[in-house]
Amino acid sequence: MTRVALAFSGGLDTTVCVPLLEEEYGYDEVIGVTVDVGQPAEEFDEAEETAEALDLEHYVVDARDEFADLCFDSVRANATYQGYPLGTALARPVIANAILEVAEEHDCDALAHGCTGKGNDQLRFEAVWRASDKEVIAPVRELGLTREWETEYADEKDLPVEGGNEGAWSIDTNLWSRSVEGDDLEDPTYVPPEDIYEWTETPGSTDEELVDIEFDDGYPVALDGEEFDPVDLIERLNETAGAHGVGRTDMMEDRMLGLKVRENYEHPAATVLLTAHEALEQIVLTKSERDFKTLVDDEWAQKGYQGLVDAPLVDSLEGYLDASNAKVTGTVTVKLQGGQVRPVARDSEYAVYSESAASFNTETVDGIEQSDATGVAKYHGFQDRLANEVMERATATESDEEDDEQTRLTTDGGAEDGEE
Repeated sequence: MTRVALAFSGGLDTTVCVPLLEEEYGYDEVIGVTVDVGQPAEEFDEAEETAEALDLEHYVVDARDEFADLCFDSVRANATYQGYPLGTALARPVIANAILEVAEEHDCDALAHGCTGKGNDQLRFEAVWRASDKEVIAPVRELGLTREWETEYADEKDLPVEGGNEGAWSIDTNLWSRSVEGDDLEDPTYVPPEDIYEWTETPGSTDEELVDIEFDDGYPVALDGEEFDPVDLIERLNETAGAHGVGRTDMMEDRMLGLKVRENYEHPAATVLLTAHEALEQIVLTKSERDFKTLVDDEWAQKGYQGLVDAPLVDSLEGYLDASNAKVTGTVTVKLQGGQVRPVARDSEYAVYSESAASFNTETVDGIEQSDATGVAKYHGFQDRLANEVMERATATESDEEDDEQTRLTTDGGAEDGEE
């Protein structure tokens, strides 16, 4: 008996995949796997009800802890892609690994997903699955299916979907972010209504609020002095920051396949934690450490966006992240107001900062007199000034030579006119 494990949500795409895997691909048995990375409860209800109606063997895997840990790894790397916190991208490898484990437990011959051939998720799932010895199947992509065709097929087969109508928007939700795309949002000139947002209130509708965020080795561990595990901390901060409208992004995103798409995101907790973490880095890391870390952070974010968090390069990058974040321990106070989060205070025993040295009210810095800076000031910019002077002289010489040549030509031309 041949068996395939399907990434199953209970929506239109994955529902039509069930009979297609049996009829078009010849599998004797399909099992559905739904992975919990923080979706709303109603999504699991839908998956359970649809699986039951299909008589589909169905498994739900709780991977919230693994996902939250990866999200906190992304905080240590200040990981954003084109300006927004990674959410869906980080969830996909976690989901793919969980499905692979179920497939191995149940001796599945293949793994399947309902992604199209236009998005990023197909690549993120398959980057994990293709490291196994199992066949990878993508019915929607391989058969060139459209939503219209799927809707008609579901109707013909009397599949348990409401005519394929999953609402106006395509929404993906997890602990770390909520993405909204499709329908009118595909028009870059369309101004989205407030009702596309669920996690964030209209900015400015709530009075300002201060929140203390404590970090240990770069990991968020407490809010306002109360310790939380990663999942609870994210959920609490999503609620707190969301009430102030913090964490909305409306952007044109460049996908891995080269397509440019319009995306709307909500990510309150992610926005606050990334902002606070970077604020703490500012006070504990030297300038050269911070400059180099931006290169490491950017590479980590790129791999995270691609769903390649298990790549050898990521292991190497995290060597530096571990070393640098060992000093990112302390507390940051942020102000939530009008859709914005702003660091307003920082404290750390590792602070590379001397109040007396920086103060305008002290004459010396560890025995260094202010007048000692005179020599530094004289040398500062010397090479640039010299380069400018050299360029000015060279330009002036060229100009003089051109003037001399023009004078010679004019003189010679006048003599020839006289002879004629």
